[in-house]
Formats: sequence, C-alpha cells, structure tokens
Amino acid sequence: MKKFTTVGLGELLWDIFPEGRQLGGAPANFAYMTNLLGDEGVVASRVGDDALGEDARRRLEHLGLNTSYIQLDSERRTGVAQVEVDANGQPTFRIAAPVAWDYFEWTPAWQTLAQLADAVCFGSLAQRSAQSRETTYSFLNSIRTETTRVFDVNLRQSFYSAQILADFAKLADIIKLNNDELPTVVQLLGFPFHDQESAAEWLLHTFRLKLVCITRGARGSLLVSEYAKHQHAGIPVTVADTVGSGDAFTAALVYHYLRRDSLSTMNEAANRMGSWVASQIGATPARDESQLARIRSVSE
Repeated sequence: MKKFTTVGLGELLWDIFPEGRQLGGAPANFAYMTNLLGDEGVVASRVGDDALGEDARRRLEHLGLNTSYIQLDSERRTGVAQVEVDANGQPTFRIAAPVAWDYFEWTPAWQTLAQLADAVCFGSLAQRSAQSRETTYSFLNSIRTETTRVFDVNLRQSFYSAQILADFAKLADIIKLNNDELPTVVQLLGFPFHDQESAAEWLLHTFRLKLVCITRGARGSLLVSEYAKHQHAGIPVTVADTVGSGDAFTAALVYHYLRRDSLSTMNEAANRMGSWVASQIGATPARDESQLARIRSVSE
C-alpha cells in the first residue's frame, strides 16, 4: 500500500496544564496521528532557540516524528498556551504572542517539502501574523496540483478575521471546522446561518471545495461533498480530555480521503480516531495497534 507524505503546517507550542505541560499545536498532533496510521506525518513549524524549543524537538523525536522542518528562531521564544479543562473535558486556551511560530521563513527546505507533500493541513491560528501568513501562501502555492489542501479552522481568542478565513478557504480542497465555529465563520463571510447543512453547502460552492467537514463533539460529524452527504452519530466514550481529538479526527479523515474512500468510511474512521484520543489524557496517546487497525480497515 502506498505511503503518503502528509504535512502539518503551523503552530508548535507547549500546552501548559495545571498538572504540567504537554507538547501541542494542531500540526504536531495531526502529524503524530498520521504517523500512527502508517503514513509519513511531517511537522513544519518554528520554535525558539531556548530550553522549551529544545524540549519540543526532543519530544517530537520521541514520538517518532521528523524534526528536519522545524525552524529555529534565535530572537523569539517558543510558543506556549495556558490551558484550563472543564468538568466535561473541554479546554480553553490563552495563547502567548508574539512567539517563534509567528515568524515562519520561506526556505529551500520548506520548498522541497512542499513538493514532496501528498496532503498539507494548515490552520487559521498560525495566520495571525503577516510573516507566517505570507510563508503559508508560498508553501501552498508551491505544492503539486494533485496535493490535497486541508484548511483546519481553529478560532482562538481574537486570532482570526473574515479576510484570513476567506483567503485560506480559497486555497483549500477540504475545510474542517466544529459546530461552534461554523455559525461564526459563515456569518463573518457574509452568509446568514440557519442550519449546518445549508451553511456547509454554501461554503462548498462559494469556495469551490471538494469536502466540508463539521465536527459535533460527542454527537459525531457531518461530511458534505458536491455529490453526497453523510452524518455520523458519534462513538460514545468516557472522556478524559478532548485536547487533540479534533486533530486525530482530521488525520483519519485525510488518511482515507487520500485512498479515495467513501464519505461513510471517512466519517466512521475519523470518529473512531477522535473518540479514542478523547478517551485518553493528552493529544498524543501511546500506540494502540488494535484501535489503529480498526481505523485503517474501516470499509463500507
């Protein structure tokens, strides 16, 4: 079976929980889960030349991830986010700014990586600064025409705007966002929100997308393409915390999308992956081959 190269492009930071810190940021979580499924997950980000940056690179290596595309910043610190988790396992974040990942540089190494990628997952958070935004544009404009572009909307604090959302939606094949973000996004972009299906269809046609994915937490997800829709009711689990569960969902979705599987297969696999991570503490649980085998082998 072909092994795809899938890039998580964006923020890399330490999530600071009351009980300690964990390496986070959607791109790293996504790349780790991609690796567990058997593809080549690569993180493209930037950390400071400091103790937290060194610890981040060591942690990625421990997780089995390639650190060749982690840029080192001698002037800015490694990113951190203060995290509080409520009784339902739902996190809130206070994200420091400015930090190293606000200053991506367009380098020959990243240009090479862009050409290698079969899929690139990029989020809205890392576009909060002009320099990282321009570098992300350069990356996406350098990939092969057949490379899948996944825009993972991640509304945090005030780090987004209608312009950023519209500009990057135009560059995407797939948009993924959660049910809380959906009304905010479509209203910012000029469409009155009535229900999830009509909002998803509006996004699909307005931005000429191939797929819109709306996650609904414990209530599953909705996938909408030009030709079909599929709803999944979710997989009940005892939630430890939901940090990283959305990134795990995206990893499984992309894994099956690249293999041209059906919406029902993508939805089942992605919900299995997300619910498994939600049942574990942290965004990068240890490999569980029985879980992973079920996620890989989902079919009609």
